[in-house]
Amino acid sequence: MAFLADALSRVKPSATIVMTQKARDLKAQGRDVISLSVGEPDFDTPDNIKEAAIAAIRRGETKYTPVPGITPLREAIAKKFKRENGLDYKASQTIVCTGGKQVIYNALLATLNPGDEVIVPTPYWVSYPEMVGLCGGTPVFVETTMEHDFKLQAEPLERAITPKTKWIIFNSPSNPSGAAYTRAEMATITDVLVRHPHVWVLTDDMYEHLVYGDFEFVTPAQVEPSLYERTLTMNGVSKAYAMTGWRIGYAAGPDGLIKAMDFVQGQQTSGACSVSQWAAVEALDGPQDHLPVFRKAFEERRDLVVSMLNQANGLKCPKPEGAFYVYPSCAALIGKSAPSGKIIATDEDFVSELLESEGVAAVHGSAFGLGPNLRISYATSNENLEEACRRVQRFCGSLR
Repeated sequence: MAFLADALSRVKPSATIVMTQKARDLKAQGRDVISLSVGEPDFDTPDNIKEAAIAAIRRGETKYTPVPGITPLREAIAKKFKRENGLDYKASQTIVCTGGKQVIYNALLATLNPGDEVIVPTPYWVSYPEMVGLCGGTPVFVETTMEHDFKLQAEPLERAITPKTKWIIFNSPSNPSGAAYTRAEMATITDVLVRHPHVWVLTDDMYEHLVYGDFEFVTPAQVEPSLYERTLTMNGVSKAYAMTGWRIGYAAGPDGLIKAMDFVQGQQTSGACSVSQWAAVEALDGPQDHLPVFRKAFEERRDLVVSMLNQANGLKCPKPEGAFYVYPSCAALIGKSAPSGKIIATDEDFVSELLESEGVAAVHGSAFGLGPNLRISYATSNENLEEACRRVQRFCGSLR
């Protein structure tokens, strides 16, 4: 359509949303489908958070909110960063947005000029490069490998930095791979960034609380305090508090950047939902006793899925440290033919045939910038996961 903006031609639809919708459509037609494509905890929002929202409604907290967030929530965010990450921010250095996506979008829209480059390690969350493109920037991809557990290495990062580099978008634990960086691994990355003072860091810590075993989460400005003045530390309540539909993301950073993001948001959505913000105050300030319960359940599921996928003919699945995804390679199955007779030429063919043949929905790795892999979300019941993995094993065994 001639009247649409050229910017739309630079953007692809979200593969995770497309696959989730495809699974929903097949289910509606009566097909037996297990969807492992959605990045959403299957737990309910904890009761104390729901009660705080109901109390806020009863108190009449239903009016427009200040653009950067209500004061109690901004104060709770500052306290959270101090308590959990050792980062000192004033409430005025925080911002509340309608989901984590808006945090990133605001930051990029407020800072990017045509020709500016943004480093995005692969595999990446599908929205990062698309948001960079929509905001007029150029994504520069730096590939990670399975040999390094899908973690960014110092040398390729250093090579990717140019005078045009404005940001690096960093995500640990990672969607889609689940890879999380130890303090020592993080330090190899921050050491590179210290040498390039024109590069800003946008760290997406959304899966911070979903790490397993004795893994200890760290964030870039915590590991390297000299990066504090050029780091935007982003988080949200969606994953750790099972509040995806409440749409609250937040961040903290230098005053000038937060003011610019506030300015952008003021002409965009204005303040986030009042009731959701009061619920988020309770999430951050209230009891955290649901977290070990979530973590234990996710860790059991991870171990189950990794074990069963590694028993599938031709799949190779590393064990990630965090989030609720695994990112197995299907490289050994490329070129084989499916029961339908179709040749599996790509990871996209693999997930399409898996859905068609066995009713298991996963997302192809090339949508995240690195294949031939697939992303499987284990944010569903053990029963569903066991059945889905049995179907994956059967499908892999049927390829000739």
